Amino acid sequence: MVGIAVFSGVINMLMLSGSLYMLQVYDRVIPSRNIATLLGLSLMVLFAYLVQGYFDALRARMLCRVATAFDASLQGAIHTALADLPLRGVKPLLMQQPLRDLDQVRGFMSSMGPTAFLDMPWIPIFIAALFLFHPMIGVTALFGTVTIIAMTLLTERLSRGAAKAAMESSAQRQVLADATQHNAEVIRALGMTDRFTVRWSRVNEQYLRENIRATDVYANLGSGAKVLRYILQSGMLGLGAYLVVADRASGGIMIASSIMMGRALAPVEIALGSWKQLVAARQGITRLREICKATVMAPAPPVSLPRPSRELSVQELTIAPPGSEKPIVSNISFSLRAGMGLALLGASASGKTSLSKALVGIWPPQSGLVRLDGAALDQWRNEDLGRFIGYLPQDVALFDGTVAENICRFDQAASSDSILKAARIAGVHDVILRLPQGYSTRIGLGGISLSAGQRQRIGLARAVFGDPFLVVLDEPNANLDADGENALTRAIHILRRNNAVVIVVSHRPSALSALDMAMVLYEGKAIAFGRSQDIFARVNNAAAEGAARTQRASPPNVGATRRAPIAESVSG
Repeated sequence: MVGIAVFSGVINMLMLSGSLYMLQVYDRVIPSRNIATLLGLSLMVLFAYLVQGYFDALRARMLCRVATAFDASLQGAIHTALADLPLRGVKPLLMQQPLRDLDQVRGFMSSMGPTAFLDMPWIPIFIAALFLFHPMIGVTALFGTVTIIAMTLLTERLSRGAAKAAMESSAQRQVLADATQHNAEVIRALGMTDRFTVRWSRVNEQYLRENIRATDVYANLGSGAKVLRYILQSGMLGLGAYLVVADRASGGIMIASSIMMGRALAPVEIALGSWKQLVAARQGITRLREICKATVMAPAPPVSLPRPSRELSVQELTIAPPGSEKPIVSNISFSLRAGMGLALLGASASGKTSLSKALVGIWPPQSGLVRLDGAALDQWRNEDLGRFIGYLPQDVALFDGTVAENICRFDQAASSDSILKAARIAGVHDVILRLPQGYSTRIGLGGISLSAGQRQRIGLARAVFGDPFLVVLDEPNANLDADGENALTRAIHILRRNNAVVIVVSHRPSALSALDMAMVLYEGKAIAFGRSQDIFARVNNAAAEGAARTQRASPPNVGATRRAPIAESVSG
């Protein structure tokens, strides 16, 4: 930045050359009719303009690189924020705001706006030079400069609310557009296109109204400042002419003062024209600073723990969703040794998925601990912990890239053998080979579309990649056919033989048959835990008893009949 400030000083000093040139031409060359002097002065001012242009281009290039360096310095923090915000329960409306803010700040730093603010400190020098020409000229210049600066401050005050409202409306419009694109198939199938078009139009009209409000403020005051500058320059010529007629100044001073007045006011006028971008960039920097502070990661533990190999233990675990204090899973405790498998059973909204997210470290516990080989999850480095955990969520998301990249979690150091091993464990190797380019098939943006079952099986291969110690599968057979379910069952057996701890959330019995332990959740609490055969027998007996009671009940009492919690908890 010091170099940019130096270049700004050189540029502004060279800006005086035009005024000095006109002063010399009118006061020396014309009265003396000396062509040699005119030629010498012209060559000097030409050289000054060329040097000024060179330094101006150099300053613009340096500002562009400063903006790029600013972007690069925040790219890691911004990406961390994008990954962290959903886990904190941040509204979708704000999810993409960090990227927009970063683009806004970088765009402003690369524009003409910063050059205007770099040139403003030189305005007093120009005004001082005008005072040297004549006090009346200096006073006029000072009055004009103060008036335009006051108009700039007025622009800031009047446009603040409208600019903020326009930005919020723009964010709402973007969220609705993203939701429409993400759910295009549902919208078309259910005949909701016209209704979503109406919703979009409403939000878009609100954005346009707020944008017009903000733009009108900038346009009115910007045009007023431009007209004022024209009036001041013309007034300066008139004042100079009066002083010339009154023999109190020369013709050169009359012309030079008008040019210098324009130079003095130019930075303020450019700043006023860039005020909209300045306000947006300033608000963006404030939000980026807050996000970076909020997403500062806890320092990595100084010691890298070895790969867990013995036990998963959960101690009095209570979980609340991000942004909420109300727990949805309470006081869960259990332990599983290496090679054991647990079936998580329960009705919808009983807390199975929430417990799964806490086990793999997605949601921090409100109280209690999850331990691997005695070490709590926060004692592990995040990258290390990720290598030791496999996770398949309900909604499988594959990323833009090849099938192989998705399986190996985009680890550039992953070997082909490790990728093939994971695919074979998941039973998806043959399925991948039938894709157009096999493991090199591109999926995601610009790639082929996969069926729900294919995505789930590739997601399973990603979960088992690298021989993780803890594997958590949330509804892993929701979209699988018979072959896929058989492959899933084989994968669970292989994982357990490899001494992994496997936890499966499922309502379909095919996946649960490969597990030796079971837990039943009911309204966020564990109401049964033990060997799977015993738990399944209790569930079946409770369901049979409930059905028998329902059949014996008279019609008026049917609605009042309630099954035992252990049966009700797995009916969903």
